[in-house]
Formats: sequence, C-alpha cells, structure tokens
Amino acid sequence: MTSQTATSTAAPQQSGKIPGKVFGSFISAGLLSLSGVTVETAMNVTFPTLMKEFNISTDTVQWMTTANLLIISIIVPLSAMLKSRFRTKSLFVTANLTFLAGLILDIFAPNFPLLLTGRVIQGVGAGIALPLMFNIILETAPPQKIGMMMGLGTLLTAVAPAIGPTFGGLVVSTTSWRVIFVCLLPIVLISLVLGIINIDQKSEIRRVSFNIPSIILIALTFGGLIYGFSSMTTKPLLSLHVAGAIVVGIIALVLFCMLQLKIDNPIIDIRTLRNLRFSGFVLAFFLLQAVSLGLSFILPNYLQLADHSSALAAGLTLLPGAALGAVFAPLGGRILDAIGPKPPLIFGGACAIIAVICMFAFGHHLSAPVAAGFYLIYMLGIGLSSGNIMTTGLSHLSAHEQSMGNAIFNTAQQFAGAVGTSIAAAILAAGQATTTNVAAGTATGATMAFGVLLVALVVEFADILRSLF
Repeated sequence: MTSQTATSTAAPQQSGKIPGKVFGSFISAGLLSLSGVTVETAMNVTFPTLMKEFNISTDTVQWMTTANLLIISIIVPLSAMLKSRFRTKSLFVTANLTFLAGLILDIFAPNFPLLLTGRVIQGVGAGIALPLMFNIILETAPPQKIGMMMGLGTLLTAVAPAIGPTFGGLVVSTTSWRVIFVCLLPIVLISLVLGIINIDQKSEIRRVSFNIPSIILIALTFGGLIYGFSSMTTKPLLSLHVAGAIVVGIIALVLFCMLQLKIDNPIIDIRTLRNLRFSGFVLAFFLLQAVSLGLSFILPNYLQLADHSSALAAGLTLLPGAALGAVFAPLGGRILDAIGPKPPLIFGGACAIIAVICMFAFGHHLSAPVAAGFYLIYMLGIGLSSGNIMTTGLSHLSAHEQSMGNAIFNTAQQFAGAVGTSIAAAILAAGQATTTNVAAGTATGATMAFGVLLVALVVEFADILRSLF
C-alpha cells in the first residue's frame, strides 16, 4: 500500500465520516449479495409452477435450492484465500459477471437441466460476493461506523428471505417465473458499474497456494450435510440419502479440520475458533440464521395451507417485519457504536424469543394479521442483534484474523440456511402426515417447528449472555 493511499484512508477514519467511494463500494457488493439471497427465496414460490412446466418431481425441483446452497457453501470458505491472492475489484467483477451469466441462462433456459445449471453459476457469483461485502466494510469503513455498516450488510442477507417470497409470489401470480431473473438484471448491472468505479485495493496481495485436498473435503463436507438435511423431507431418516449423506459430511468435516491444523496456509484456520468469545458468537449467529430461514419457510406455507391465503398474500404478510428489520439493522449498529453491544444484543434476543413463544402458543390459530404482528416483533429483534453478533464476534479477533473470521461467519450463515429450512420443512411434513386434513396437519407441524426453533433461540440467547459477560 502506498503512503498516499494510507493517508487518504486515514483522514475519514479520524473524522468518522464515510467517504463516497467507500459507501459506493459497499453498495455495489451489497446489491449483488441482495440479488443472490433474494432470488434463492423467490424461486421457492415457483416450485409448483416449475414442476408442472418441466414435468418434474418435488425431489428434483428441490435441487434449485440445494445445488445453489451447495455451491455457495463451497465458495464462501475459500473467501479468505481468494482475498489474499486476488485483487478485490477483480474478485468483484468475476462474481458479478458470473452471476449475470447465470441470470441470462435461466431467462432463456428451455429445460430444467439448463435452468439448474444457471442457478449453480449464480451460486458461484453469490458465494464470492457475500463475504466480499463484509471484507470491504472491515477494510474501508471508519472504526466509528463499523457497527452501522455491518448492520447494513447483515440487513441485506436477513431481510432478503422475507422479500423473496413476496417478490416471487407477485411475479408468478401476474406473469412468467422467468421475469424474476429479468428484474434482477438491471440491479446487477448497476452493481457492476458502481463496483468498477468505487472499489479500491486496500490489502496487500500474497501468493497463496490452493490446497486441493482441502477443497475436495469442503465439497464433501457441505455436499453431504446439505444433501442429507435437504433430503429429510422426502426420504427416511435412516436412509443413505439422509443419515448416510450426513455421516459422509461429518467424516469429511473432521478430516478437513485435521488437515487445516497441519498445513501452513489453511483455507479456514481452525485455530481461530479456539478464541471462545469468537466461537461463541459464531454459534449464536448460526442458530439465529437457522431460525430466521426456518421461519421464512414455515410462515408462508402455514398461511397458504392452514389459513388458505394466496401465495402473494402470504408473502406480503412478511413484508412489514422485513421493513422493520431494514430500519433497525443499521440503527442497531449505531447503538452498538454508541454504547456497546450488550443493550442491542440482549434486547434483540429477548424480542426474538418473545415472538416465537407467541407463534408457538397460537400455532393452531395463526391468521395473517396475527402472524404479521408476531413477525414484526421477531424482525425487530433480528434487526437489533443479527449484525451486531457478527460485529462483536469479529471485534475479538486481531486485524489480520478478521478476513478468516468473516469467512467463518459467512460459511456458518450459508450452512444455517440449509439446516434451518430443511429441519423446518421436515417437521412441517411430519405434522402433515399425522392427518388427512392438510390444514390441521400443517398447523400441527408448524406448531412443532415453532417449538424446536424456540429451543434453538433460547440456546442462542444463553450463548450470547455467556459470550458477553
């Protein structure tokens, strides 16, 4: 880094102001990350339409989500290595153009295999973009604004699952599912232009070698775990598709961790997790993300199958909560910047627990307005705590460890999404199997799922308190 660059970045940090180029680089990466998460949840609403159009089964169409999550989960752990080896702008442009290629392929895909290929290509772009956004914040934002900027970053990934079903439901009910990809094209193009103009190189490039056995073990770990959890809704628990795949994933994970402790340049430095404060916040973040993705799956299905709402109305029910979360994510970060992490994390965690307690208590009698009210309380808690968990966890690492910590948080987030959605779907399906009445079975399954998610939230809150005090 030249002395001129160092001088230019020092001034804004001392004044606490966010330079225009810093904000522009954040927006560019943020728009790409938002697009990646939004299209993932928007496509879930289109599954019945895709099954009919391409004459495919539920097992097959589920790969639209599973394959995308798998690719993202493999790419995200490599982010610290990619950041060390390649220029930030080069990584961003690669991610953006890859995502664009996937969108264009899906717009014109004549069959399901090509449609699925497009989603896989989008996963590569999204997998690079998600951790890149947080790395840009950590490297360029003034210290006084780190909390607010991290709040804005996590806002995008926390609110997108609520926006996605509404967006997808609106598109499917009024026009073709292909329009979902068309609508994202201008957003991604704007992101590309902003990134080319604003992203600067802040860290030194180092020649880091790729450890092929580590990458293979990452693929086996997340391939086994994500496929196993995703198959829980359609296959027996003790089958090779579920238990077998999960066992393969766990074995690969153990081998991966052992290998990382032996090599000089680990893809993920497992030693970072020896910092109990940091690892505590990683666990809390994982649990919170799993619960959030689980709820974003359960509530739209409950409202459609038990309350007989339309897909669009079910999606719209989540919008007020998403909007509130959008407001409180940066506000929660500003509170952290001003008075520290304890007030927003404790109050936010309490709000989330109260909301899910209410969902559990009213599980058999949730109407759209009641569900919207409970979800408002939940998203208030998420807005105050989600980004601040990540910010506080990273604050317990040294500066040179933070890119590795960022990779760990983003990897946890992607895996949490797969676990939370799959477990929620499996419990919902188990409830539906108890009776031939779909509405009653859905209400029973949803209530059971709310109970499981509540237990996860209580564990998350206890872990937060342990890590804070």
